[in-house]
Amino acid sequence: MANTIYHEHFTNPIIFFIASVLVLESFTTTTALVWSNTQPPTSPGHRTGKCTEKERQALLHFKSYIHYDPRGLLTTWTPGEEEKAATNDCCYWSGVTCNNHSRVTSLELSDGFLEGKISPSLLNFSYLNYLDLSSNWFNGTIPMFIGSMTQLRYLYLGWNDFSGIIPSELGNLTNLQELSLESLSSCTVENLDWLSHLSQLDNLVMSDNNLNSSMYHWLFPLTSNALVELDLSGNMLDEIPKYLGNLCGLTYLHFGGNLMPIKLPDFLSNLSGCTSVTLQYLDASYSEFTGSLSDDIQKFSSLEDLELSNNQLHGTISEKVWQLPMLRTLDVSSSFLKGAISENIEKSNILYVNLSNNSLEGVPLEAHMSNISSIEDIDLSSCKLGPRFPKWIQTMKNLSSIDLANTQISDKITEDFWNTWPSRLRYLNIAFNNITGTITDMFSNFDPHSSTIDLSSNNFYGHIPNVPSRLNNLDLSKNNLSGQIFFLCQIVDGSLKFLDLSHNAFTGPIPDCLWHFTELKILSLGYNNLSGRLPTSIKFLINLEVLSLYNNNFSGKLPLSLKNFTQLTFLNLGANKFSGYVPGWIGERLSRLYALILTSNKFTGTIPSHLCRLLYLQILDLSMNKIQGTIPSCLSNLTSMVQVIAVNQNVHSFNLSLAYVDRSMIKWQGNLREFSITLELVKIINLSSNNLTGKIPDKLTDLHKLVALDLSMNALVGEIPSKIGQMKELLILDLSRNNLRGGLPSSMSQMTLLNYLDVSYNSLSGRIPSGTQLQTFEPSRYIGNAGLCGLPLSKYCPGDKELEGPPITREHVGDGEDVDDLQRWYYVGGATGFVAGFWMVCIALLVNRRGRHAFFHFMNSLENWVYVKVMVFTARLRRVSHP
Repeated sequence: MANTIYHEHFTNPIIFFIASVLVLESFTTTTALVWSNTQPPTSPGHRTGKCTEKERQALLHFKSYIHYDPRGLLTTWTPGEEEKAATNDCCYWSGVTCNNHSRVTSLELSDGFLEGKISPSLLNFSYLNYLDLSSNWFNGTIPMFIGSMTQLRYLYLGWNDFSGIIPSELGNLTNLQELSLESLSSCTVENLDWLSHLSQLDNLVMSDNNLNSSMYHWLFPLTSNALVELDLSGNMLDEIPKYLGNLCGLTYLHFGGNLMPIKLPDFLSNLSGCTSVTLQYLDASYSEFTGSLSDDIQKFSSLEDLELSNNQLHGTISEKVWQLPMLRTLDVSSSFLKGAISENIEKSNILYVNLSNNSLEGVPLEAHMSNISSIEDIDLSSCKLGPRFPKWIQTMKNLSSIDLANTQISDKITEDFWNTWPSRLRYLNIAFNNITGTITDMFSNFDPHSSTIDLSSNNFYGHIPNVPSRLNNLDLSKNNLSGQIFFLCQIVDGSLKFLDLSHNAFTGPIPDCLWHFTELKILSLGYNNLSGRLPTSIKFLINLEVLSLYNNNFSGKLPLSLKNFTQLTFLNLGANKFSGYVPGWIGERLSRLYALILTSNKFTGTIPSHLCRLLYLQILDLSMNKIQGTIPSCLSNLTSMVQVIAVNQNVHSFNLSLAYVDRSMIKWQGNLREFSITLELVKIINLSSNNLTGKIPDKLTDLHKLVALDLSMNALVGEIPSKIGQMKELLILDLSRNNLRGGLPSSMSQMTLLNYLDVSYNSLSGRIPSGTQLQTFEPSRYIGNAGLCGLPLSKYCPGDKELEGPPITREHVGDGEDVDDLQRWYYVGGATGFVAGFWMVCIALLVNRRGRHAFFHFMNSLENWVYVKVMVFTARLRRVSHP
């Protein structure tokens, strides 16, 4: 049961992009395994009469205690008296199950986000044996009266907001077979002795409760029980007692996510009693295990699934692992293991192997590997397999999933390479290597039902002749592929969700055959030589969330059909030849947008005020067009640039696009810089290089979270808003080459993070405010303003006797002449420490057995994250250095 679900859960790489943003879901997935084989009894086909009026009123009383039902789980629970079976008979209400005599036996109300308290009306259900209230927002204390519901056999209260003491009255539920008290961290545990009364208990979940090893004496009585499944994951346990090795019926043990150091050999030794004979599933992933995977593992003869990923093992893999007769799944990824991959792997019956992100080197002899017939799924990503491509992989005829990403392969392949793949392939990832050659008819070997192909970040060249007709995900980005992309017309089954052809040399138009792409969520064609108008059939991409066409030669007006892309969160059409007005329907219909990039096109007209409705917009780049008119003052309504709301309050809407965002060119510190957008940091408005006129709106200064504002190269007039100092998060401010007049507002002294300022070539006058970092910028940032005076310019202001010192320029900071060694090494140490620490955390949180390419997309974006952080750090340090 657990093995199957865990194996299938991560088939689609899109799920890994979501997992890269919601990392904690990797722990709740394991929790889901615990209850996956437990379902409430279904309603019989024939019942005598309706539910009793007493139980009907009890359900309505229960509902009255709920004051928030966002998913409408209880909408069918109505007090209406009309003779409609679905309304009047509570056995037909959602979440309710009745027996043959129309008595309520089950309430399944999980995952409803219900908020409120638990009504004592539950005591009126004398036949109730199944109660699932998990994954809601019930608050208050866990009612003691639940202990009176002695007919209960299944009770799930986990993942709620309960507080107070877990009542010992639960020990009265002597018929209980399964109990979930997981993730009740606000509750306190005074005593668990009552667990010894639950003689029928075979499934206990106590995960995510901050329990430490002192709680083990409460579990000791369970050694006399027939406990089958025990979940202690997500706690603070630093050992496992030997008596747990005497749980002779234990089949599933969940111990992952315990962040206290434990020696793995000791852990296995303490379980080596009769537990080692019955245990089939052991999950100790995302923990702090040390040591090696020792020979003690041979005692676990029934083990089918061993999950030890993301630990600190630093040892080798025992040869005995491959001799476990029942082992089907082995995941030791990201655990600092070393040594060679054993030749004994050929003797195993294993189906799934994940050895990725370790220091394993080399491969067994091809003669050994070619004898393996059992392995269906192998993940060796980030191991050192290169430089030659391991040909033995292609001899494993039962393989359905292969991940060799980032394995230091640097090899040229021949045409027959594509003809020798196993015929059942549904997942192939060889990204982030240095493989060169042409792609011929490799796709004929892929599973006809669904496939994922990732050949990105290599050196493949030439045309793409064929692709499978049924694809879920296709990533050919960052290669040297050429020719037209009419091969897309071969994908006809309608299941494609992810398509990335960016950073190649493809030419010609987008083929007008996109009507099958109704499920597509990510389309990235940037950095090619594609041209022409967008095809009419693009209107069928109604579920698209990310559209990036940056740096091509597309032309024409934006199709009106794009207004139906209401799921779109990231739109990058920059560096093309699109023309016409910026459509107002973008603001009216694409309400989820957080990035709108139309830079370097031929757009005309004015900035439509409708864009002000994009409450989640964090990147607005309309630069380098022919837009005229004034800057709408309503841009101050871009709420996400005023406060942090987009990710925190709408995380489920942005999961996919946050995890995959194409690299984009953004003007940063006066130069175009390629960015992988880091949403929490980069909040930008760039309207530069247009024909904008009028004043800078005063309300624009309300955008307190803005990081960069570029209004340069326009025809703006008037004064710089006096309250511009309120924009304290600004790192970059470029107002150069306009017709601004007046002085630099004194409030600019409050912009202590400002790292780049350019107000050159305006008609500004007066003294540059002194005593701030404004004196540390280069004089060239102020030139072309005949009336400006004071440092860092060499021009005296009226009344000055002499300039107190030579101008301090930005280049002097950190060049070794004006900063002492201690400060310089402070810069280096701070930045290096940040990079190293952040890198380690990212690996621990984001790497999973199928999400290698998601991890590398993330590491690409890390460069920009560090860049912005260092800018903030440097700006703050200068504030101290130049008070």
